[in-house]
Amino acid sequence: MELKTKTKMFCSCPNDPEERHPNINVCPICMGHPGTLPTINKEAVLEVVKAGLALGGKIATGTNFDRKSYFYPDLPKGFQISQYEKPIVSGGTLNGIRIRRIHLEEDAGRLLHSDDGKSSLVDFNRAGLPLMELVTEPDIKNAEEAVKFARELQLILRYLGVSDADMERGQMRVEANISLDMSTKVEVKNINSFRAVHDAIKYELERQEEVIKEGKEVHQETRGWNEGKSRTESQRSKESAHDYRYFPEPDLPPLDLKGLDLKEIKNNLPELPEAKRHRFVKEYGFDLIHIETIIEDKVTADYFENSASELKQLLPKTNYQNLLNYFTSDLRGLMKEQGIRMVGLKISAEHLAHLAAKIEKGELSSRLAKDLLKKMFETGEDPENLMQKEGISLMSNESQLEEFISEAINSNPKAIEDYKNGKAQSLQFLVGQVMSKTKGKADPQVLRSMLLEKLK
Repeated sequence: MELKTKTKMFCSCPNDPEERHPNINVCPICMGHPGTLPTINKEAVLEVVKAGLALGGKIATGTNFDRKSYFYPDLPKGFQISQYEKPIVSGGTLNGIRIRRIHLEEDAGRLLHSDDGKSSLVDFNRAGLPLMELVTEPDIKNAEEAVKFARELQLILRYLGVSDADMERGQMRVEANISLDMSTKVEVKNINSFRAVHDAIKYELERQEEVIKEGKEVHQETRGWNEGKSRTESQRSKESAHDYRYFPEPDLPPLDLKGLDLKEIKNNLPELPEAKRHRFVKEYGFDLIHIETIIEDKVTADYFENSASELKQLLPKTNYQNLLNYFTSDLRGLMKEQGIRMVGLKISAEHLAHLAAKIEKGELSSRLAKDLLKKMFETGEDPENLMQKEGISLMSNESQLEEFISEAINSNPKAIEDYKNGKAQSLQFLVGQVMSKTKGKADPQVLRSMLLEKLK
């Protein structure tokens, strides 16, 4: 996971994943020039500590960095500064999966290959970015469990604010070690989406099963996921830990963590997704499917909570159902259609609550509310102001509705006959006909009452 620090792991170069110009955020340290000395990024260490505490891990009292011998064209030093024997975090669990360790290391650069395969360019902007690596115990049994674990981990990291964990932008990477006999380890790399995580693991499990059925040996190797061909492909033989020739990084001192106030850090952690799920079920009575939509990120969850709090003040006995419906369906639909995210939304949480209150109090029909929401989406104005400005109100005068009701009855004799024969849904059909003719302005309660009287 790429951490959201201001600078790189061991130098003062900006940690800017949005930089598109190659080799801009570089210096002699992250370029591996001889004689340069790295310095530990305190912010990155604290972010790993936060993640460890959130996952129930044990924070080391002391740790150190190691050199991992690993030559690659975009790793200019010829080695990677990582952690091996003394990680910052040991233990912890997530979704019942045990966590072995969480440690810090630096990222390599980025290679861009030509279409003809004859040349490559190197961009060192990523070189030296702080990476948090989490290793689980071999508890994950299938592709579905792996995806569930990765999704929840992504959500937790976003709530903590330590990483955006965007897989498409390379900020979160999943490398799956897959073994059917627990003796031979096959690592699958280049997995950059949750769908790819599922498909790659499923494919590799089936491939290894076939190899074993044929009486052959599964080779320890590193394989890559080929999205286009929907299969894993061999890249190289898999190294063991001793192949990397780890040894303590001589340019960095051991890190003493005994001075950290872990209790204070833990107390300052935000409410995490699982705790929020339980509280939302208790407070709002929603099912988990709707709750998952609300808590998909912290900004969305905070927006809904602020809106619900405002609605509670307006209507103490509300059941939040109208708010939920317009938030998860109509509002999210408009956002998707216009490509707007929560941070760019013009409608405030309070204004959405005002709209839900008006629906619940019978001051707006569903049709008028949808039209009003579109105007709110464009302008950010409060529904009360827009209703006054646009002259929007429900038609509740019986003399006004009389003509529309008579027309609906005269135009739909079959519906009248069905209703009198016991088909109650025919009444709703007639309500819909009048609502259509009045463009949603008819007061549903008055309209229904008048129809029932007419159909006696």
